[in-house]
Amino acid sequence: MSSALKNLSEYDEENLPSAKGMKFGIVVSEWNKEITHKLYEGCYDTLIKHGAAEKDISTVQVPGTFELPAGAKILTKKEFPSAVICIGCVIKGETSHNEYINQSVAQGLVNLSIMTGVPHIFGVLTPNDEQQAKDRAGGKYGNKGVEAAATAIRMADLDQSLKKNKKSIGF
Repeated sequence: MSSALKNLSEYDEENLPSAKGMKFGIVVSEWNKEITHKLYEGCYDTLIKHGAAEKDISTVQVPGTFELPAGAKILTKKEFPSAVICIGCVIKGETSHNEYINQSVAQGLVNLSIMTGVPHIFGVLTPNDEQQAKDRAGGKYGNKGVEAAATAIRMADLDQSLKKNKKSIGF
């Protein structure tokens, strides 16, 4: 669903599991920091709101969105998080660089999720212009950082729930 049809900060709070006892990594791109730092604030505040302890949230910054997968891998090796949230913003601009960056980052995070068994959440804005980015970083369409945090909590809970039930599909 297009974010123009949904506020990115809206989620079913009552059905979101508690984040108490979970560890989270957040990797934030410095590029477009006016946008990414607002996404980070929404993400961090949502984790705290749902029970994550400050000591259980590790944050690192990387130069740009393209470096998110490498930063996430380093953080995952050192901190052993329940989930890693990767926050970036690639504004389209005049060339097609955004397509290469976005595809590479998405594929990198999928690969990390599969290789490590730790969910790596794609909290990257891919707007056509700066105004669209602002609209999705606390503006009229909410904050994608909130959405990314809620996704991380749900995925970390899924992992914990399946470990408790010791169910497997053969892997």
